[in-house]
Amino acid sequence: MHDTSSPTLGDVIRRFGASLTASYGETMTSAQKAVLSLLGRCRTAALGGHLYRCDHCGAEHPAYNSCRSRHCPSCLGHKSAEWLKARSEDLLPVPYFHVVFTVPAEIASLAWSNKKTVYEILFRAAAQTLLQIARDPRHLGAQIGFLAILHTWTQTLLHHPHLHCVVPGGGLSPDGTHWIGCRQSFFLPIKVLSRVFRGKFLELLDAAAKRGTLRFPDSAASLADPHAWKAFVGQMRGKEWVVYAKAPFGSPTQVLKYLARYTHRVAISNRRIVSITDDEVTFRYRDRAHGNEIRSMKLRGVEFLRRFLLHALPKGFVRIRHFGLLANRVRKVNLGRCRSLLGVLTTTEPDREADPAHCDESTAPLCPSCRVGRLRSVAVLPPGAPYRPEPVHLLLFDTS
Repeated sequence: MHDTSSPTLGDVIRRFGASLTASYGETMTSAQKAVLSLLGRCRTAALGGHLYRCDHCGAEHPAYNSCRSRHCPSCLGHKSAEWLKARSEDLLPVPYFHVVFTVPAEIASLAWSNKKTVYEILFRAAAQTLLQIARDPRHLGAQIGFLAILHTWTQTLLHHPHLHCVVPGGGLSPDGTHWIGCRQSFFLPIKVLSRVFRGKFLELLDAAAKRGTLRFPDSAASLADPHAWKAFVGQMRGKEWVVYAKAPFGSPTQVLKYLARYTHRVAISNRRIVSITDDEVTFRYRDRAHGNEIRSMKLRGVEFLRRFLLHALPKGFVRIRHFGLLANRVRKVNLGRCRSLLGVLTTTEPDREADPAHCDESTAPLCPSCRVGRLRSVAVLPPGAPYRPEPVHLLLFDTS
């Protein structure tokens, strides 16, 4: 059951989706159209659901199925909880650092028409930079591992690709025989990271252009000329690229709280949507230029959706990745070695969850009508069949 009193992204799509398609349908990608379709049907009769009846007052409440899209703010809570439970078993008793890699606005503009290629380059360049600088004995001299999360938005939904990396403060020695820790409040030199990242990113981007895998539509069409492209790359080499590290987390619990906010996040959450009118959407945002002050912004409904769909990822693109010691294939073995060298016990296996089919007095939803009884599932609502408050005859469950 979910709160239907507050506006959601699904409500915005149902209000303005047709107008958006009429204005931009010819230029929308298949991924954007799929996101619009799925999120617009989320938790509506179109996807079917179940009918619940209160065991005290008899009130009936339909609950419609979710779309389960990774772009849907209404569907991320359960996935996030499962993912965080698994990650809690990976934490080491060391400081963790938060390193963010960003790209210049010109690269972000190029990425809009080349999402898969440029986002892949962003992951590769950042990973190669962190692993290389950490291995260097002039800095840390260790093999490290880390988690990287792609975000592509600003608080006002503009396109701004950047990578959040959560990195344990240390790693294994080159021969794997001991743990090398970094200084308490310092991980790796930011200027070095920035310049190495810039070089690796532009090298990979130039190689992609020479292979013919980059597209240059509209305002970027001139970059298809080899001389113009060479000049563009030279211009990007002359810029200072922004890489920054935030203060280290104080404890593994703080790491988990951070991950809860940053991993399964989409461009805007439902709670930031304040209101919807016939023409506009009002939403809250943090004004970074003025001390993170909370402000409100109004956008025409079609413009709001256009901005939201800027962040639809290519089908199958993985936006949360692990590297180095924490790479998926070697993570379990490497974590065991690290824990042994740090003198901590291996985490125990988590308790099995209770059978989700079992619904007792404490887990059945409370009836919103009487606030006394519990809601019991009494019928399946087939997709496309809106609930009507008459007796339901289809697919009734035996509740005796």
